[in-house]
Amino acid sequence: MHESRDRYPEYDVLAKWSGPSWNDKTREVIARRLSIAPEPRYFTREEYETVVAIANRIVPQPRDRPPVPIAALVDRKLDDLIMDGFRRPGVPRDADAWRLGLKALNAEASAAYGQRFAALPEGLQDKLLRAAEHGELKAAEWCELRCKDFFKHRMGRDIVLAYYAHPTAWSEIGWGGPASPRGYVRLDLDERDPWEAAETKDGHDAAARRSNRRVR
Repeated sequence: MHESRDRYPEYDVLAKWSGPSWNDKTREVIARRLSIAPEPRYFTREEYETVVAIANRIVPQPRDRPPVPIAALVDRKLDDLIMDGFRRPGVPRDADAWRLGLKALNAEASAAYGQRFAALPEGLQDKLLRAAEHGELKAAEWCELRCKDFFKHRMGRDIVLAYYAHPTAWSEIGWGGPASPRGYVRLDLDERDPWEAAETKDGHDAAARRSNRRVR
């Protein structure tokens, strides 16, 4: 994550807040996203702690800025009944898959190490997540849900999408946020609009810094 942030020096997507890039509806949506507190609504407290631990391993975040509340973003999506609109064979509905998968992952942790997932050292958490990714977990609590399907199509997917739905991540990857009302015009390879972030080139970031201070 640190490397991505250094690629767009002094760029902060929220500097666009009062500029011409965003309209009132865009600001409303982003303000609502920024106001999400790291507290569960859909998940139980234990489930939520498990999601926090999983998110910390899948998307580790730098310690020199406030973290993106990944678990809370996933929680709100489920609580607000926001779903993909489709289901893959063998994968339950979004909320049901999460509840089943978390129960099974904690069962695997307890059986193998005598503790629930969130209490394990990071190395053991990684070991269980890799086993889930490769379809190697077989606890009865998985029922008909295959662990690799949960990892790929629900858990990993939702966590990564939640992270990159947040303005902090937008600043890290140099994205300008929603294209309303301005839109994006220069779409060819290595082209950017003047209101997009400039990327540092060959370690020389003075020009990028000057440009990014003016982005609105």
